[in-house]
Amino acid sequence: MPDRLRRLRRTPQLRALVREHVVHPEDLIYPIFVREGSREAEPIESMPGQSRLPLSGVGNAICEAHEAGVRAVLIFGLPTKKDERATEAYNPHGIVQNAIRAAKDSCPEMVVMTDVCVCAYTPHGHCGIVATGARTGRAGSKYSPPAGAETHSAEGEVLNDETLPLLAEMAVSHARAGADVVGPSSMMDHQVLALRQGLDASGFGSTAIMAYSAKFSSGFYGPFREAADSAPSHGDRSSYQHDPANSRHSVLELLEDVDEGADILMVKPGLAYLDIVKIAREVADLPIAAYNVSGEYSMVKAAAERGWLDEKRIVLETLTAFKRAGADLVITYHAKDAARWLCE
Repeated sequence: MPDRLRRLRRTPQLRALVREHVVHPEDLIYPIFVREGSREAEPIESMPGQSRLPLSGVGNAICEAHEAGVRAVLIFGLPTKKDERATEAYNPHGIVQNAIRAAKDSCPEMVVMTDVCVCAYTPHGHCGIVATGARTGRAGSKYSPPAGAETHSAEGEVLNDETLPLLAEMAVSHARAGADVVGPSSMMDHQVLALRQGLDASGFGSTAIMAYSAKFSSGFYGPFREAADSAPSHGDRSSYQHDPANSRHSVLELLEDVDEGADILMVKPGLAYLDIVKIAREVADLPIAAYNVSGEYSMVKAAAERGWLDEKRIVLETLTAFKRAGADLVITYHAKDAARWLCE
């Protein structure tokens, strides 16, 4: 065994030569928020440096990210109308659908990903249809629910099986608008299967699915809920998002999403769940994405603004940690800055 382990740390060139994990700009995915009806970018107070974009600003934002070295974006939409059936979520001319077209028109080379969830499209802010006492179903859906479908529910409960056709219809509308990858994030059981069936039946078999497989009920989402105007009006999301104390249960979700047709698996949040990223890498051969979420971003920005941390160094170290744990892709609000730093 070598007795002088510092030999290979002596110079920058030697350290680079033997470096085990390297972050590339192409590994980064940049999330953007697009607000329907806005004319100007609206800064997000709890996420310094991030804004809700008007539709007219999407093209410039996409081109700027691409010029920095980013090769994929993840679009979140803020509609002007909300209703119990989340109808704007699958409106062919909804805010996300229009943002997809704007992104592709301005920069065809950019990989466009979308979030598939109804929380921003319903007045209650939950990630699924909420029971009101009447079961309405969804006529004409291309999705066939699995055995053991729900037959009754308490008022106010988030309905799993009634939500699935809406998610499938939403994903198809995104694919039709030009999305390359759709990401079901509502954490409904069998959401990946619903999307895969809906996409395939509609002629979009080549549209990829990035499954939010290990999405935990976390306090790190706070700034995002302000940014996306999607905080639940009652209760919380603990009944459908993973319990932060459980790792083995997340493995079941990861493996189920593989079986149901996912193309990419995601762990969210990322930084506080590096152990889950490592587990995902060990149990699945699909690409693994880690979501460096809003709370993780905002903590770094707040500390950097006060001079407590070196932002560049912390961000690049964090991204390296994701790669070291096993992530292939990192969704991060730092993406544009990090891509520039990596290219220096």
